[in-house]
Amino acid sequence: MGGSAGFLGQDLDAVTAGLTHTWISGAVEGHVNRVKTLNRAMYGRASFTLLRTRILTQP
Repeated sequence: MGGSAGFLGQDLDAVTAGLTHTWISGAVEGHVNRVKTLNRAMYGRASFTLLRTRILTQP
């Protein structure tokens, strides 16, 4: 196996679990996307404390 197929084969248990479990991580992915967007927008402009405050206070 080569490329990405070989990489997936190394962690076959995790790949199988990801494809067979019924729960989804859409809400978590949405939050991660929001945090990354805020982080990019504030890059070089503010401290970590302000970024943390904005993340915690936004809905």
